[in-house]
Formats: sequence, C-alpha cells, structure tokens
Amino acid sequence: MKDLKRNIAIVCGGDSSEHDVSLRSAQGLYSFFDKERYNVYIVDVKGQDWHVNYEDGDIAKIDRNDFSFINKEGKAVVFDYAYITIHGTPGENGIMQGYFDLIHLPYSTSGVLVEAMTFNKYVLNNYLRGFGVNVADSILLRLGESYDAAAIEKRLGMPVFVKPAADGSSFGVSKVKNADQLAPALRVAFMESNEVMIEGFMKGTEISIGCYKTKDKAVVFPATEVVTKNEFFDYDAKYNGQVQEITPARLSPETAKKVAEETSHIYDILHCNGIIRIDYIISKDAQGNDKVNMLEINTTPGMTPTSFIPQQVKAAGLSMKDVLTDIIENQF
Repeated sequence: MKDLKRNIAIVCGGDSSEHDVSLRSAQGLYSFFDKERYNVYIVDVKGQDWHVNYEDGDIAKIDRNDFSFINKEGKAVVFDYAYITIHGTPGENGIMQGYFDLIHLPYSTSGVLVEAMTFNKYVLNNYLRGFGVNVADSILLRLGESYDAAAIEKRLGMPVFVKPAADGSSFGVSKVKNADQLAPALRVAFMESNEVMIEGFMKGTEISIGCYKTKDKAVVFPATEVVTKNEFFDYDAKYNGQVQEITPARLSPETAKKVAEETSHIYDILHCNGIIRIDYIISKDAQGNDKVNMLEINTTPGMTPTSFIPQQVKAAGLSMKDVLTDIIENQF
C-alpha cells in the first residue's frame, strides 16, 4: 500500500556564521514533529553541498533539480513540504524561498519579498515606520562609503548599536558608547555584511514574542522578557546561557495586550506565513507610559527545546507538535 504520509524536509545549515546553530534548531524540530503523521528528514544545505542527514550518520545527496533524493532502498523520495530553519543566507533572505517557488514546493516561511525585507534590518524598519510602527532612528552605511562620526553622534546620540544590516545572526553587533569606537565597530560589522546599520539606542526592557496564523485562527504567544548582564543580547547571551529568560514577560496587562496587537498587526502588514518572532524594546514616553518599539523580526526563529518559541508555546498551554501540524496543513 502506498505510504500516505507527507514527506517533510527540515531544511537547515546555510552559509552564515550560525550554520551549527541551525543544525541544533533542526534537531529540535525533528523531535517536535508528529512522526505518525509525517515522514521527516533533515536536509543540510551549505554552499553546493545539499544532503539528507540520516540518524545513523549516513547521508544521501539531494537532487537540486526537484529537491528529491534516493533513499537506502534505492527509491526516490520527493518532498511535499519544506520547513526552513536556516538562520541567515540562503534561508532567511528569500533565496531558498525563490528556489522552492520555482519547483512549486510549499514551505514554512513568508515569501521572497518579505524574507528579503525582514533580512535587511534597515529596509524593514523604514518600511514599517510608514505604517506607524515605532522604530529607532538609524543610518545605513555601505562598504567603502565615507562617514562623519560627529554627524552620526549629533543625529543619533550615544550610545548606538552598529549591526550588519543584512545578516541573520548575532555576529558583528557592537554597542558603541562614543564616536571613537565607531571605526572598530564598523570593521567588525562589515566582516558579516556589505551594509551596516547604525541604530539609535532605546533604553528599556527587551522582549521577544512569537506569532503564527492559519486560515482559521491567529495565535500570539506569551512574550519572553530578556534579562542579561551583558551589554546587550549578544551571541554569548543568546547561545551560551548568559541570559535570564522570563516567560511570560513581566508586563502590565495593558502593555502585554498592546504588544500582542502590534505583533498581529505587523504579521498582517507583511502578509507573513508560518511562525515569526518579533523583538521589541519597551521604553517609557515623556508621561512615563510604556511605549512599544520594534527592534527586528525573525522569520526562522530558533527551535531548540530552550529557544524562545518552544518556551512560549509551552507557556501558552500548547504543544509544538500541534503548532507545527497547524502550519504545515494550512498550505494543503
């Protein structure tokens, strides 16, 4: 009898500094998927090397003509769906999505334009500003472009954050406290991206919140508050445990509602697909009221058991297995 299970590819790896982090997300996802309902395979993508990772350590080469592979029994396996969990290029910037569009394979993220836009922090912030979303003021510098440190300080104040504008990782980010520190911070950021964003500092509480929608429901998870003794939520804080994560975040009911509404609104503005995670800074306005400021959007959020999204799903009283099934079945 023909196997009626859908074949799901967890597409991981990628070409950024977070290749190995992506592999950990893939393992997390593999543990969450409903194996009674789906045949699940991990597909590692790096440069021209695309292959299936079997649990016993064996690999099978992916045919990039149709994203299929030959299994151990010598039979061709054609995928029905790709769950993309690449952090950075080519899975978070629209490149992989364009490939899947060409071969007509449904996938878990938003489309090419939204992925390209959310990957470029400067483009995204300026686009959403037009819809009334609160974002920090920022300046874009391209590799080789001259800049005036004093003019930057005058416009944005100090401290500022220097970030690779188009990169999915936490690498290359610096907090700059005076104009003299700009040049070395820019050198570090330009090692990760040809475009760098210098962003005004927003003082407040950092939170992160996930959301997904299907044809018949909208789900916004409880927010996670990020507390770190580091200067900011950098790579060590994110992946080496130098952080306290509090879910649900310690927000007033009014602010929690406002954050959830803003997250749902941004999801709709961008016409997103699958799970996204939005990072915010909750600052205070002149009257001392909470102000919700968007920091960035992650369209392939981490999926290890300790990542934000699994924490938030648990806090919402839901199961990752059901959430992933919702997302896949929404496209069939």
